[in-house]
Parts: sequence; C-alpha cells; structure tokens
Amino acid sequence: MTRITVEEAPGLSGRDQIGRDEVWAGLLAFNEAQAGPGSFASRPLSVLLRDEAGAVLGGLVGRSYSGWLYVELFHIPEAHRRVGLGREMLTLAEREAVARGCVGVRLETYSFQAPGFYARMGYSVVGRLRDCPPGHTRFSLAKRLDGLSLEEIACST
Repeated sequence: MTRITVEEAPGLSGRDQIGRDEVWAGLLAFNEAQAGPGSFASRPLSVLLRDEAGAVLGGLVGRSYSGWLYVELFHIPEAHRRVGLGREMLTLAEREAVARGCVGVRLETYSFQAPGFYARMGYSVVGRLRDCPPGHTRFSLAKRLDGLSLEEIACST
C-alpha cells in the first residue's frame, strides 16, 4: 500500500538524504529522457572576494547546468560595495559561463537587495513573486550571453 507523509525537508545526511536522493534520481531520469543524457549535469562555480590573508569576505556561488549558469548566492560586504567589485565578479562569472558553453545566466534577488544593479548589468526580470517575504518582492532575472534576446527564444509545450 502506498501512502503520503509530510516530513521536515530532507537534509544532507542520514535517513533524510535517502528521500532527497530518491526524488532527485527519478526527476533527473525523467528530465534527461526529455532533454538528453547529461543535459542536467551540474558543475559548481565560485568567484570569491578574499582579504590579504586569504579569508573569504564574500562572493558569488552558483552552478552551471542545463546550458545556463544559475547564481545561487551573491554577497559583497557593505564596506566593499560601490567600488566595482560586484560588476567585476559578475563579469568573471559570465565569462566562465560562456567558457562552459552556457547560453545565459539566471538568478533571483529581492526588492531590498540589488535589482537595480542587475538591470545595469543587462539582466531582465522574467518573473516576480510579491509578498515573498511579506511586504517585498522576489525577482527572477535572466541574461542571455549568446547574443540573442530572451524574447527571441520561443517556449514550446
């Protein structure tokens, strides 16, 4: 007999990891059957900001898969902002994405973070979720790196 249970989100170790791994394996098999073997292979990327001693102060963390670089985390400490480091770090990540064969970069940011910065860097809003968290908006942004506009690519279902 099958049943549905509600549980805490799967963690990264122990019994919980088994549930996550099972779900991921099934989803990956389905996705690759549609898009081709290896199309969802994931490769991590970090562009780090370090102090003179080599300690990490901030940076950009993401991964390339499905032909896109997904920026998961991007943080620069307040004392190091507005001097061009963010632009330089994102540009380096974009260059690496091109070297990896990615057609674009996607990321998410909040209305209280840096949507204006990303707009100046050529990113377009492709989605928004209001009241996430309440009183704020979460933006999904993307930028093509292959010379095409986001609108030139038709989505067929």
